[in-house]
Amino acid sequence: MLKLKGSSNKLIKFGVPELTVLIGLILFAILILYPLFWMVVSSMKSYDEIYNNVWGFPSEWLINNFSKAWSKGISNYFLNSVIVTVITVIAVLIVGSMAAFALARYRSRFIDIALIVLIGGMMMNPEVAIIPLFNILGSLQIVDTRLALILPYIAFRLPICVLLLRSYFLGIPKEMYESALMDGCSEFGIYFRIYLPMSLPIMVTTVVLTAFYAWNEFLFATVFIDSESLKTIPSGLMNFRDALQTDWGTLLAGMVIASLPMVLLLILLQKYLIRGLSEGSVKG
Repeated sequence: MLKLKGSSNKLIKFGVPELTVLIGLILFAILILYPLFWMVVSSMKSYDEIYNNVWGFPSEWLINNFSKAWSKGISNYFLNSVIVTVITVIAVLIVGSMAAFALARYRSRFIDIALIVLIGGMMMNPEVAIIPLFNILGSLQIVDTRLALILPYIAFRLPICVLLLRSYFLGIPKEMYESALMDGCSEFGIYFRIYLPMSLPIMVTTVVLTAFYAWNEFLFATVFIDSESLKTIPSGLMNFRDALQTDWGTLLAGMVIASLPMVLLLILLQKYLIRGLSEGSVKG
């Protein structure tokens, strides 16, 4: 058994169980990170090297694959994904936080029914609703517009986000709410000046979960959007494939560009994400 001295000068026991867990975590990290590493390396290979030298490094690093992918349409897909994702995130934050505030602070039969509806919304599978959704969007004449993606994305992310926000709001002391009321603060003022600033971790968690969903969603983006100019990255990358010969280097370069924003978002906000999930899931 190894004994390591921590930052607080306390001995940390490191035995067989801890070593087993560490090895398991390392193997799991390799399983997750190696495909990403392979994708980045292969994105700078030629077509022949991808097939003839699958696991090796390229003999010549073709950085121009990225500029080629960008010029072939990734720039337009990227812009559409940014617009759809940003609007979805903002709408879910505003609507979800207001709904969560009302569900956390008030008690009535209507509130109980609303919670049941939210739980039912979490269990709704998007694939099951695609035909009714297409009919609804068609009747509203917004098929093949960005709204055809934004509205379903908001609807399918609101339930889980509202429940997470509500759980976090329930942990805020009720005395702060009552004191603010006695001082003459309005309900909206309490929500905006007290609850939102105190709920930064769960807000960041909501941003990350919603952004990942909207950025990577494929089914709705393929079915509801026909115009090439409105396609987002997941559906737009399909156009990089050819029936006879696909330029895999360019395709993989496009996938790297598509993955980069979400990877950076997760790296920058992981501290708040973990804190928000842990604190927002233990109250109810």
